[in-house]
Amino acid sequence: MMKERSLRATARKLVAKGKGILAADESSGTIEKRFATINIASTEKNRREWRELLFTTPGMEKFISGVILYDETLRQGLGKVLQKKGVIPGIKVDKGAKDMALFPGEVVTEGLDGLRERLVEYAGLGAKFAKWRAVISIGRGIPTKECIEANAHALARYAAVCQEVGLVPIVEPEVLMDGIHTISKCEQVTEVTLKAVFAELKKYRIDLRGMLLKPNMVVSGSEAKTQAGAKQVARATVRVFKKVVPKQVPGCVFLSGGQSPDEATEILQEMNRLGKQPWELSFSYGRALQQEALQTWGGKAANVKAAQRAFYDRARKVSLAREGRL
Repeated sequence: MMKERSLRATARKLVAKGKGILAADESSGTIEKRFATINIASTEKNRREWRELLFTTPGMEKFISGVILYDETLRQGLGKVLQKKGVIPGIKVDKGAKDMALFPGEVVTEGLDGLRERLVEYAGLGAKFAKWRAVISIGRGIPTKECIEANAHALARYAAVCQEVGLVPIVEPEVLMDGIHTISKCEQVTEVTLKAVFAELKKYRIDLRGMLLKPNMVVSGSEAKTQAGAKQVARATVRVFKKVVPKQVPGCVFLSGGQSPDEATEILQEMNRLGKQPWELSFSYGRALQQEALQTWGGKAANVKAAQRAFYDRARKVSLAREGRL
């Protein structure tokens, strides 16, 4: 079927050798916090200038296969800037994680209402793939089976609508690093979560070759007394994936999840040094790709070239790490 072939080809392009995805889909609230660190206001003009700076960086297309955009950014026409460079535009389509009724401390992602119509419109604006993030927290008595299942169900229904309208779904079940839990607790929760997600994807007839997984790395809780090193994180992550991620999935594009640029790059390097896996182990970093460039830019036109250099240098490092060659 032509649609199936096209989805599979796009998914493979997104995880092409040495390449990965830039997540530039920060919500209005998130980008406001990022801009606060450099003391600039989150205006439409500033948001546009910042994202344009990233997307027009000379040579970024050597390392970046696709960019996840926010609704505003796609409507600003910046998807066309990417297409001219051979970079695939994508779009964040969920409506955010909301408190799960009667399950304190847990959230479920909303946005299924009107999703088909939104996706059709985004496809018309040039998007070729989409992203939906589910959030799983580790704490006392959580996550519950019900929370994991509710989020897995929403991810599968989202993925089904994406594939029906011809967009590659990026399925993002993020087990948060916030907390005092051990790496082994994170490994256990990640395994249970991914099992539930793939069970639902199967139930909803998702073509696994025409999707990508955007998972967390298996790490110690950010406030845990003992922090696992990069090699331990890499081994634990790949161990879980070998148990639960089907071979048909073309690639796992990791989120950086609050890690520093160096940490996220080093762990990706260590995972790819473990040898060839059935799926590409790539990246879909937001802050880890943008942070140094943002600090360099500081909202000043005079710093644009230096900020682009910082972004290019980090993208190059992450690209090398994605091949285990840094």
